[in-house]
This record gives sequence, C-alpha cells and structure tokens, in this order.
Amino acid sequence: MNNFSVLLKGELDRMQKYHILGASVLVSLIWVAVMHFTAIDNVDYIFPLLLFFDATMMAMLMVGVTMFFEKQEGTLKTLLVSPINKVEYILAKSMANVLSSIISLVILYAYAWFFKDLSVNLIGIFAAVFLIAFFHALFGFILMYNTRDFTSLLMGIMAYAFIVMIPVVLNEIGVLTGDIVEKALYILPTKASSTLLFATTGVGETWEIVFSMCYLLVAIAVLYHIVKSKFDEFAVKESGV
Repeated sequence: MNNFSVLLKGELDRMQKYHILGASVLVSLIWVAVMHFTAIDNVDYIFPLLLFFDATMMAMLMVGVTMFFEKQEGTLKTLLVSPINKVEYILAKSMANVLSSIISLVILYAYAWFFKDLSVNLIGIFAAVFLIAFFHALFGFILMYNTRDFTSLLMGIMAYAFIVMIPVVLNEIGVLTGDIVEKALYILPTKASSTLLFATTGVGETWEIVFSMCYLLVAIAVLYHIVKSKFDEFAVKESGV
C-alpha cells in the first residue's frame, strides 16, 4: 500500500481546501459550548454523548461531502485508469474522517480537562472513537452508493439518525426504557457505539463492553467487504463511463 500515505495526505488536503475540516472544528466548538453552558462541573455523562453524535453523524456526512466534491472534480473517473487501487482509496478516505473525529475528541477533552471535572479512560476513549468513526465512515460509502444528490444524502443521514441513533440516545437519558427495549437495542450499531463510549467513564458491565467491541469489529469487516465489492460499479456510474 505504497500510495496510502499519499492518498491520506491528499484526503486531508482536500478536506482543508473545501473547509470540511474547518466545519468539523466548528462543530467541535459547538460541543464545547454545550459543555460550557451546562450547569454541572462533572461532564462524565455528557462528554460521551457529545462524542457519540460527532463520531457517527459527522463521519457519515464528511465522507459524503468529500465524495461529492470528487465527483465534481472528476476524481472518480481518474481512479479507473490510475495505479491507485480501491482498497487504498477506501481506507485513506475512511482514515481521514477518523482523524477528523480524533481532532474533535482532542478539542473536547482539552476543554473538559482544563475547565470541567472529567474522569475518563483516555486510551479507551480514543479506541472507541476510532472504531465508531471508522464504522460510520464506511457506512457513509453505503449511503453514497445509494443516493443521487446531496439532498438525498442528507435525507439518508437523517433517516439513520431517527431510526438508529435517537432510540439509543433516548435509552441513555432514561426516556426509552424496559427490558424488551434494552435487548432490542443491542441489534443496533449505535448501541454498541454508545456502550463503548460510556464504558470509558466506568459505566457498563464487562460483557456489554466485549460484546460491543466484537459487534463493531465484525460490522466493520462486513461493511468494508460491501463497500469494496460495490465500489467499481459506483465509480463507473458516477464517472459516466
């Protein structure tokens, strides 16, 4: 994978060129503002919740945005005749978005460290954000494969949020409860995501953490296979060849 580092740098440069990284930092500052105006000193509860939104929705959105810009630039067409293989392209784009989520994590953690009371497993939170952002970056590819324009991409992300994310959030804040609900939510990748994030603050049982980690690892492997197998068809369609 000799081209991976070049592709990764190219992805980061493109994200900076089109102000995608700037938008990500701005969203992080909004999360900081939420923590700042929260009338509590200990943010062990709200910190994982904010990261949950950032590493899921933002990862999907940024993959879609960068791919739309590439479509306008004709980049996808050049991929069909370039020495760059699709594995390097997919991994580089996914990792660029993971790095963006890591930057958001660093910003939020720095604020909480200096101005709030936060007790979190640092290695655990970085690992959790990595897995969650990687999964949702790959899911962003799936959304792109099945959308015609930017509006339909946003609609897909909103549908994901309402169907897959909001029930988990409502469960975490104690609005949606019950044994049946608790068990049903474990089929969702967002439940595994929230479990790993909250586990870094000492919440959750060992089996839940192990299950959630295995769930995301398997889900990443499955999604990667789907993204890779469908990529050529997507590239040909979008390039107009």
